[in-house]
Amino acid sequence: MTAAPLHLAGERLMLDPSGILWWPARRLLAVADLHLEKGSAAARRGSLLPPWDSRITLDRLLDQVRRWRPEIVVALGDSFHDRLGAARLPGPEADRLRRLGSETRLVWVQGNHDPEPPEGLPGEHGTRFEMGPLLFRHEASPAEPNRGIRRQPSGPIEICGHHHPKARVATRAGSISRPCFVADNRRMILPAFGAYTGGLDVLHPAIAALFPLGGRAFLLGTGRLFSFSLAAIRQGT
Repeated sequence: MTAAPLHLAGERLMLDPSGILWWPARRLLAVADLHLEKGSAAARRGSLLPPWDSRITLDRLLDQVRRWRPEIVVALGDSFHDRLGAARLPGPEADRLRRLGSETRLVWVQGNHDPEPPEGLPGEHGTRFEMGPLLFRHEASPAEPNRGIRRQPSGPIEICGHHHPKARVATRAGSISRPCFVADNRRMILPAFGAYTGGLDVLHPAIAALFPLGGRAFLLGTGRLFSFSLAAIRQGT
């Protein structure tokens, strides 16, 4: 896999095709929207989803941890699909998270699906996590009104999840839709990492309103990213 560099607030960040964010200067790995135990939550409502989503999601995450060897792992909220998700986590998967917490500084950012600390698991918990010029939170703060002027950000750069961004682009073989990072000079939204997570198109008002002056989408491909401006995606629809 080839990660793509992106510079924000003077910091070099690496966007990985797996969907994780790597900050080399701080040895920090960020990941959004794991939604662990979504399968068991669906089963309790009578939906017959395979119960392997947590295992698959953690396999992918721990592959990236072994690859990048972070000192800090920040989970950007909705790490569990509901308040009781951590309690339903199978023993082997819970043990893997405990080992991760013993080897790294593990930070659980509060999400709307998991507003409380995961019971029985190590790590810090809070509504936000700030380091240097970057502010890690689950959901982006509302965008300022568009005055038609591109300004340098006056506060910290937001690194968020929540929206599960995806983008649709035209190719020679027809249009394709892929999860993506989306960013401008003041915030970045990470794609959802969980095995059973869907996506919201970057042109949807909930995402587009956060980038009133435009931005770029970085679509996850096989081993690489594909970058498109939001304007080009809009023109191609």
